[in-house]
Amino acid sequence: MSEIVGYVPGVFDLFHIGHLNMLRQARSRCDLLVAGVVSDEMCELGKGIRPTVPLEERVAIVDAIGIVDATYVELTLDKRDAWRDVGFHRLFKGDDWKGTSKGDRLEKQMAEVGVEVHYFPYSIQTSSTALRKHLARGEAAS
Repeated sequence: MSEIVGYVPGVFDLFHIGHLNMLRQARSRCDLLVAGVVSDEMCELGKGIRPTVPLEERVAIVDAIGIVDATYVELTLDKRDAWRDVGFHRLFKGDDWKGTSKGDRLEKQMAEVGVEVHYFPYSIQTSSTALRKHLARGEAAS
């Protein structure tokens, strides 16, 4: 049987324990793991925010932690473009996507190319959004 290639897309801005947990869980469910780091422009287009940490630094951080086999920079919002370039079999997302219109759309698109979507628990208490809010208020994260 061939190797199972896993793919974890994310902005990975303000790298935190939620990111680390997601990458660790994905690593245990595939033979080769690729992290898709969303470009600044695509983050702004998709989420309406510009990442705090520049793309090159986010890629370097994800590469340096020793969990992923490769990184891929996402230059479009369509995960099928990443699939064409990377050739993954499983895509991993936080369960905050599960049962939502965007999650349903992703599952449908990925099923069309034979990719399974797996969800992991989302760490809401330590998310980039929560960290950004704390920083904006001048508070330390709890």
